[in-house]
Amino acid sequence: MSRLNRRGLLASAAMGLAATISGQAAAQSSSYPERPIRLIVPFAPGGVDDVIARLWGEQMASVLGTVVVENRAGASGMIGASEVARAAPDGYTLLAGNTSTLILNPLTAANPSYDAAKDFAPVTILAESPLSIAVHPSVPATNINELVAYIKANRGKVSYGSPGTGSITQLAGELFKQVVNAPDVTHIPYKGGGPAMADLMSGHIPLLLVAITSNVLSLHRAGKIRIVTVFRTKPLAVLPDVDPAATYDPQLVAAIFTGVFAPAATPDPVIQRLARAVTALGERKSFIDQLLAAGFDPVLNSPDEAQRFVSDQRGRISPLLKSLGFNVP
Repeated sequence: MSRLNRRGLLASAAMGLAATISGQAAAQSSSYPERPIRLIVPFAPGGVDDVIARLWGEQMASVLGTVVVENRAGASGMIGASEVARAAPDGYTLLAGNTSTLILNPLTAANPSYDAAKDFAPVTILAESPLSIAVHPSVPATNINELVAYIKANRGKVSYGSPGTGSITQLAGELFKQVVNAPDVTHIPYKGGGPAMADLMSGHIPLLLVAITSNVLSLHRAGKIRIVTVFRTKPLAVLPDVDPAATYDPQLVAAIFTGVFAPAATPDPVIQRLARAVTALGERKSFIDQLLAAGFDPVLNSPDEAQRFVSDQRGRISPLLKSLGFNVP
């Protein structure tokens, strides 16, 4: 057989293989999903990601099919994220990824168990939960200006809590300290938001950096804590009388994002099938209203937009981590 003929046969075989793979992906997409989809939340029940994931899963039942939410907590979200990274890339195991799993862990962990940039394919960013500063009711501050005045009148005596060292809430707290020129405010890290909130309500700490959730809103409305500012440019619809921190300084914008991510090799037709379902949910007022009522900012963007979103967030957070002394690559 001549070299030319061999080349022709190899080219034909390659084209045939590509067509077969393409056909299999298309067939998989047309029938997907044929069984329940698992959405792994890499944190304990009740947190921001868990709430958003369950709202999404409930609504997806009538748009795409059954979504079973499973919590796989541990190692700051790395256990659950690693499980999804190693899962079959068939669209039946997805990750409710967030700021920690997609950005903070890969940048700060000594030996991360996955590569966030290579191991996941974005489907969408579902929503953001704005960060806030909540105070004990005994603190004489109802807005950000009064809070800054209180801190400056009590130099060296004020502390704030966060759910943990290296968390996005600590980053927001350190950013706040830089902006208001209060370097002597002490950070007290907790092992989770629950213990931190308990100490705020009991008065053991005067300030807490916390993401807005329905539970936080309930405590604020009951007078057990007081939210004095939210890290955004405009007031939250559910907190119209609480000043946005960006009115004090435009740098004070921060939130936890929650999105849906698939294993990296998931066929694009499956990703697009999921994306179309997300678009359909974005047009459903009941879903949007649920997110807004819980204090979340709906995003519901496309896979490409989600990819850019995560990249932009990484670019913004990385310098903050370096300023805190983290050895960021």
